[in-house]
Amino acid sequence: MGNIKKYIAECIGTFILVATAVGVAAFTGGDVVPTAMAFGLALIAIIYIIGPISGAHVNPAVSIAFLIGKKMTLKDFAFYVVAQVVGAILGGLFIFSIVMLAGGEASIATMGANAYEPINPENVGMAIFAALLIETLLTFIFVLVILMVVNRKANKAIAPIVIGLALLLVHLVAIPVTGTSVNPARSFGSAVFGGVDALRQVWLFLLAPMLGGALAAVASMFIFRAEKEVEGEATDEPAEKTKD
Repeated sequence: MGNIKKYIAECIGTFILVATAVGVAAFTGGDVVPTAMAFGLALIAIIYIIGPISGAHVNPAVSIAFLIGKKMTLKDFAFYVVAQVVGAILGGLFIFSIVMLAGGEASIATMGANAYEPINPENVGMAIFAALLIETLLTFIFVLVILMVVNRKANKAIAPIVIGLALLLVHLVAIPVTGTSVNPARSFGSAVFGGVDALRQVWLFLLAPMLGGALAAVASMFIFRAEKEVEGEATDEPAEKTKD
């Protein structure tokens, strides 16, 4: 029963993220600052709401990092991803319903979906490469922040704020380029209702974040190993000589 609660929490959390933050992106035309703030603030709230239940991954890229780091089982990973995708689709449906009720049309813009061709319409190949690079790198940074914060007990109180601000930061960087994914579930939930163009391009926003999350997991293991070695050296003091 405990595991089911975790999966439901992940579904609800991802729904909230898409319905609110992607909603802001859709309804403001992707205005950079409001959208970035919406993602950061939404994630902070979500962590406080469901963090004690599921860890508030709400992102397959985060879950794969925990899987690689042996902090969750393959079964949990699979169900987390399914729950996240379902939550994202429900969030996308929420935005789609509002767009339709307002007399709009589903598109990349109205659904806040991700896209790469607008970077450079005359050179699609370069656009794909640039989008792949930035999404991988920013997901790497974002997930690495999460792993470093949650694995240090001293940071527990401020962890939600640090993680939310990290998500805000990567959105400030990438919104003008790709609309910012760093989350395959979020991208899929938007693309399902964003039309043919969104679905045609969504593969990149599924692949790049998962790659970035996996790289972050590997990097964090090296960092923590180095920290333990330094701590071991600091505490390895020579024994005092006994007096005769």
